[in-house]
Amino acid sequence: MVEASLMQGDAAPTIVLASVSAGRRMLLEGAGIRFTAIAPGVDEAAVKVEVAGAGAATLATVLADRKALAGSARAPGALVIGGDTTLACEGRLFDKPDDVAAAREQLRFLRGRAHKLHSAVAVARDGVVVWRHIAAAKMTMRLFSDDFLAHYVAVCGETLTTSVGAYRLEGPGAQLFERIEGDYFTILGLPLLPLLAWLRTAGALRS
Repeated sequence: MVEASLMQGDAAPTIVLASVSAGRRMLLEGAGIRFTAIAPGVDEAAVKVEVAGAGAATLATVLADRKALAGSARAPGALVIGGDTTLACEGRLFDKPDDVAAAREQLRFLRGRAHKLHSAVAVARDGVVVWRHIAAAKMTMRLFSDDFLAHYVAVCGETLTTSVGAYRLEGPGAQLFERIEGDYFTILGLPLLPLLAWLRTAGALRS
């Protein structure tokens, strides 16, 4: 259970985050939300095969729904949050890189180009998705040098494999970009403000 500075009322519904993402946990903790985090147990590769050909926004939405529903099956009565982020660039969909070498090649492809992140969030309760939202951000990478790329990869190492973009905007990844158009929380993987607004209407947070 995560302790928070702004606690919900005692009668508020339990909040569960069905995600192993450190970034999503950090965002909820930073917002003062009291929640329990669990692994969603969703086979993302199988879902991607199931919806092969779907666009980036659709894929993010389906995965967020599946994670929320999977968590809901293990947490009766709770409001279970699922989230997912996809990255699309010039017709290509990117997954989290398998290793540092794959991250380096992904960044080499993305440099000097604009790509789009879609971050979806869904909330399920007792096996039903009761709310969902998706937001997009356009990210334009600068044309950085091979020397900068080599140094960046050396400094960041395995952390590059923890995000779909192979960067952490809240850290050294900020140096990769020329321009960003979109919500900061969306870029970090969770459209936080719409989620907080919905949780208030659901009685899970003080209004």
